[in-house]
Amino acid sequence: MRTVPKSIPHPDWSVTGIPKAERRLNRSKIDLLDAKGQEAMRKVCRLAREVLDILAAELKPGITTDYLDEVCHNACVERKSYPSPLNYNHFPKSLCTSPNEVVCHGIPDQRILLDGDILNLDISLYHEGYHADLNETYYVGDRAKTDPDSVRVVETTRECLDMAIALVKPGTPIRDFGAVIEKHAKSRNCTVVATWGGHGINTEFHPPPWIPHYAKNKAVGVCKPGMTFTIEPILALGKSREVYWPDNWTNVTVDGKRTAQFEHTLLVTETGVEVLTARKENSPGGPIPMPATPNDTAKTNGATHA
Repeated sequence: MRTVPKSIPHPDWSVTGIPKAERRLNRSKIDLLDAKGQEAMRKVCRLAREVLDILAAELKPGITTDYLDEVCHNACVERKSYPSPLNYNHFPKSLCTSPNEVVCHGIPDQRILLDGDILNLDISLYHEGYHADLNETYYVGDRAKTDPDSVRVVETTRECLDMAIALVKPGTPIRDFGAVIEKHAKSRNCTVVATWGGHGINTEFHPPPWIPHYAKNKAVGVCKPGMTFTIEPILALGKSREVYWPDNWTNVTVDGKRTAQFEHTLLVTETGVEVLTARKENSPGGPIPMPATPNDTAKTNGATHA
């Protein structure tokens, strides 16, 4: 594990690996932040976006994910921030790197990234007492040569997140996000990995509420002004079942098919939603056009479908 200067505030798990305060939380109580708390979240989320963009700019074939961990760690320290994953439940690195069939929580290592890989970069920062959390899936190498199935799962996941965010406003039931995500995923022949969901985030890393990404879930509660939480769907090209590697962190698809994930930290406002980790105009790794499907071709030719 890389070290963080003592002058930077550390979360309570930095030494023991145990998030004690988080484990004591009342899971039925959802925090609503006041103006000061909301401004603190804007600041840490802005810093998190800066760090993710720095990482994305480094992506190219031939580098290792451990190199990206070093870049992330240094960028966090430069911003007087602690990388939230570091020693969280004994996670050994400063970010999660999940290539190809890795669903989530991949540990940076010496694997060399290859042209044609897809890679999820999941970063979290702790700054002045508040956490930020975001991730994106990127194409490694020549985007124009990425195989169509990889583009399908990446761009569909990106769209699922955008469609869920569009629902966020005061009064929206938390259970509604999963329905729109699963419907769109199925329309593109992708499956939702239901094990993982979004979560609250503020002075704690993973407080309530839990945000399911699948339809017909039983999540309770509605969005209220001042709530801050993440939505972070994971879609797979094959089965939604996962298995763990022996490191007890790296979570992969049982059939080896590729997956993608996207995540934003959100603030519910009086009238809608503020995407605190929104992409900037010059953020690397934006969307690319979906490959044409047989249905698209038929529609272009004037055909109809049942």
